[in-house]
Amino acid sequence: MAKNVYYSDYLQLDKILNAQQTESGLAGDEAHDEMLFIIIHQAYELWFKQMKYEMQSIVDIMRKPTINDNSPDVFSVVHRLKRIATIWQLGIQQIDVLETMTPLDFLDFRDQLRPASGFQSFQFKMLEAMMGLKFEDRHGKAFYQSHLRKEHIDEIAKIEAQPSLIELLNGWLERIPFFDAPFYNDSTEVKFHPFWVDYKKAFASTLNENDESILKTFEQFFYTEGKLKGNRLSAKANRAALFILAYRDYPLLQIPFQLLDTLILIDELMSTWRARHISMVARMIGMRTGTGGSTGADYLSKSRDHHGVFNELSGLNTYLVQRKNLPELPIGLKERLGFS
Repeated sequence: MAKNVYYSDYLQLDKILNAQQTESGLAGDEAHDEMLFIIIHQAYELWFKQMKYEMQSIVDIMRKPTINDNSPDVFSVVHRLKRIATIWQLGIQQIDVLETMTPLDFLDFRDQLRPASGFQSFQFKMLEAMMGLKFEDRHGKAFYQSHLRKEHIDEIAKIEAQPSLIELLNGWLERIPFFDAPFYNDSTEVKFHPFWVDYKKAFASTLNENDESILKTFEQFFYTEGKLKGNRLSAKANRAALFILAYRDYPLLQIPFQLLDTLILIDELMSTWRARHISMVARMIGMRTGTGGSTGADYLSKSRDHHGVFNELSGLNTYLVQRKNLPELPIGLKERLGFS
């Protein structure tokens, strides 16, 4: 006999709806807006949990030794990345609700929150680590270690020790065989490869006098073996990614393009969320320090500038050329890309 499931039992609403205890209420002088403050941040933590869940499934798929670029696996990765992007859009919109609280409303209970801070959201930092943000690349590393509990630092460190999404993406891109046999002579040095000779010439024709220095960065990004210092993607991965971005109209490249484009979008949305957060904090507390002891809006601003993970992908758009100027591909490669 089927079990009767009751709505509130299934959602465990008894736990969720009784998980809002205001500090001002405990002190005997309830601040009305503290309830809103708690619920907004609890909602963020639930969404962080969902994004971690999606991200773990994506990482598990990308860890497979081989992935067919037209398989359900890649479709699942793209679908779940798009879900993460949509959740970030919602996260940005939630700030509108929080901003219905005025600075004076916040002051009614702010001092009772010390030293708690959104900085201590270990779930958010776990999500960043799953994407590929390493401890050594974080802004304010000393502050990071002094304000998180050791068990949370250890959990994040375990994630950082595993292959991240950006590392797995690098491996996936490096395995893409479009520049090798049977389409091209796979022994040709990159700078003499017929495709890259033609592409560089097409790219150079788009530059004006002020852009000439960009031609040197072209060679660094696409001709250098391995990874440039500070980069997360290798030159080989950059070549594959640029090819996908430039020739995305071919049927076989449409899903890989959506994968790359959605990663770029997620970086953009996270940066937008941080920017909205910065504006909100500046509006709420002005030049004061944060409840956790950080420099407030200034700290958040520097985190936004340092914590992008997929910005190298968006940087590749610098090297795109018009469709009409793209090098002609070998017939065999065009047939492969067109499902012929």
